[in-house]
Amino acid sequence: MADVMAPDWARALAPAAPELHRLAGLLEEERRSGSAVLPSPGNILRAFSRPLADVKVLLIGQDPYPTPGHAVGLSFSVDRGVRPLPRSLNNIYKELAADVGIPPSPHGDLSAWADQGVLLLNRVLTVRAGSAGSHRRRGWEQITEQAVRAVVARRTPDGSPAPLVAVLWGNDARSIVPLLEGVPRIESAHPSPLSASRGFFGSRPFSRTNELLLQHGAEPVDWRLDAIR
Repeated sequence: MADVMAPDWARALAPAAPELHRLAGLLEEERRSGSAVLPSPGNILRAFSRPLADVKVLLIGQDPYPTPGHAVGLSFSVDRGVRPLPRSLNNIYKELAADVGIPPSPHGDLSAWADQGVLLLNRVLTVRAGSAGSHRRRGWEQITEQAVRAVVARRTPDGSPAPLVAVLWGNDARSIVPLLEGVPRIESAHPSPLSASRGFFGSRPFSRTNELLLQHGAEPVDWRLDAIR
């Protein structure tokens, strides 16, 4: 799994290598027992494929979509060909349109955000197909907490914290607040249909993130998914 990581992520997560090997063994046992594990092995650590040094937004999800064909290793994202889109992602697009006027994309590929330094990181990086939350409390939380610490610990050449904004949707995401050490954060309910109307809609996470980035001397995120770059 680890060979997909950017070099600086591989260094930052090196202390977690024994735990990653242990988890890889557990996942293989589950596959041998006949269960499908999502996402595919090559995508499990996909969130770490872009450089750690480039991260400027930390967007935390829960665990991968449990629907076969949906999970791609980036929180909330799916492959371009997936139809219909997950309901949480549809709600994200509704808020994106209401907040910054970007119409919903016909696809659910959020890799354009990742390319700009948005770390789309789930708290738990695998799931058994058809069983949401099935791989919680197996060890992934400790690995993703180490990843969050690594993002927060970065410094600029003058020793000040590197620009970073945390976007926390729902209780699982909020569980990392003690690790953020003063990082500006935007919190709301999760975009799930079960909770979006209880504080996600109207939270303006996209414009507020860019305002905070500008305040800290960083380039804003172009939230369009289909822009010509």
